[in-house]
Amino acid sequence: MSLFERILRVRGLDTPDKQQHFLQPSYERFRHDPFLLPDMHAAVERLVEARQKQENITIYGDYDIDGLTASTVLIDAFESFGFEHVDVFIPNRFVEGYGLTVEAVEKIAATGAQLIVTVDCGSLSEKEIIRAKELGVDVIVTDHHNVAPVQPPAVAVINPKRLLQDYPEAYESFVLKAEYRKQGTESRGKQSNSTFQILNSDLYPFLDLAGVGVAFKLVQALQTRLDGLKQGQEKWLLDLVALGTVCDIVTLVDENRASVFWGLKVMSKTRRPGLRALMAVAGVEPSTVNARSLGFALGPRMNAAGRLETAQYALDMLRATDTASAMEKAELLDEMNRNRRTEQDKILEEAVVQAEQYADDPVLVVSAPGWNHGIIGIVAAKLLEKYKKPTYVLEEMGEEAKGSARSYGDFSAADAIRAADDIITKGGGHKLAAGVTLPTKNVQAFRERVNTFYHNQKLSNQAALLLPKADASADFSDITEVLIEQLAQLEPFGNGNPQPIITSEGVTVIGLRRMGSDAQHIKLEVRDAQGAALQLLAFSAPEYFFVEVSTRVTVWYQPDVNEWNGRRTVEGRLLHLEVS
Repeated sequence: MSLFERILRVRGLDTPDKQQHFLQPSYERFRHDPFLLPDMHAAVERLVEARQKQENITIYGDYDIDGLTASTVLIDAFESFGFEHVDVFIPNRFVEGYGLTVEAVEKIAATGAQLIVTVDCGSLSEKEIIRAKELGVDVIVTDHHNVAPVQPPAVAVINPKRLLQDYPEAYESFVLKAEYRKQGTESRGKQSNSTFQILNSDLYPFLDLAGVGVAFKLVQALQTRLDGLKQGQEKWLLDLVALGTVCDIVTLVDENRASVFWGLKVMSKTRRPGLRALMAVAGVEPSTVNARSLGFALGPRMNAAGRLETAQYALDMLRATDTASAMEKAELLDEMNRNRRTEQDKILEEAVVQAEQYADDPVLVVSAPGWNHGIIGIVAAKLLEKYKKPTYVLEEMGEEAKGSARSYGDFSAADAIRAADDIITKGGGHKLAAGVTLPTKNVQAFRERVNTFYHNQKLSNQAALLLPKADASADFSDITEVLIEQLAQLEPFGNGNPQPIITSEGVTVIGLRRMGSDAQHIKLEVRDAQGAALQLLAFSAPEYFFVEVSTRVTVWYQPDVNEWNGRRTVEGRLLHLEVS
């Protein structure tokens, strides 16, 4: 059995049928019936009415990429459907803050809006939606975040997570269990020739859609009732769906995998001047764009606008209609991203000094004035990576502190915040990422509370969960360009479908080279027992990577091809090593 076949098998792709559906995911096969999502019928009926009356509609977005791409998906589709009075409201992180707010609702109502359609937010916005109703404004929520036990009084709350709350026994890792599935039926959209391949069940098959994915399902549903966007033409929106899905780090399986797989193909020939310009300034070649390009090149540049000033700049870039203005906006985002990195490095340096003071705490809580709360989420992720601890980073703003958390393993950042409800102003989020606002005077009490919560969980061996897990072990003679071409078939890589990791045991270091201005990077040359050698690179390498020549080690790495001056060399990206 070849190394590639072993990797397929360990990932559960052990039959030709499973391999075909994964390696070549059919758009139609995974185009699940949108009307299986909660409240989709009610949302479509209300929007059909709005289209007939040409009502004033405001799309209420979010300042991250998921919200920005979702907003653009709806703007583009609504224009195709013939809606004539559509505005977009993107909240400012430093003014309105995250999500739907009463103040924003009142601003929107004052413009004459009759309907608000949220994207990537709104599921927990009961008081804000009540206020909208008082002002004569209907609300349709499209979202994918946590839901309330009782839904807010919106016209519709389209959120796949509602099904997970109502039918927890039916799903495993957000996918409908096999016993609830019966393939082969079709659902025909009302007053339409379109058909959706669905399951013989009234439950939606896959729940981990990003916000942009939920917005896209609304578009598919509207296609069954409104003219203007013919069946198949919605695929031109998949570049946006792919961008938002990858950058929101939802699992890249089932419908998400199909959307990103085909969305990357759309991205490579995108009609959007803004995305073409953004790829140009980011150094991304459209013909080779992949999920890593979205997550590490395009995504940070778009997010920089909302982190430093306003995400409206990023939305304007996505909506640009001519090359010149698109390039101008993309270059602005590129400049903002450089500024973001400079500010981020400064905060991180200060945060590391403070983190050393709490070296014995299993959960890090650091805070200071002047730490831009648009950036501290990235700093929290960097501290987690460095110290292997859940981390909360707070900006002190006078009497109030606002922060972001990053976690891993079995420790829930959001649950720890809930355990401090009596000393915070507000907070919430997910297991691995959350936000909190609290009185500055309570920062120390909050530090103590989340660490007590950690101890009460009686967690053990958590740092080991951050170590890479190999798909297979191999000799270096197996690491060839042919293998790398085979592994590329598993793209797009991301959450739920990581790039394959290989381990090679008992290899000998035969060369070591430090690189970088501060000698922070490393290139190791290692040889296995059969005499085959491989070069392994690590950027910003931890100190334990710098071993002596002749040391025997076990290495974990991701194979890749390095192209330099016309030469192609098979190498590996070093992830971890242990001295044998």
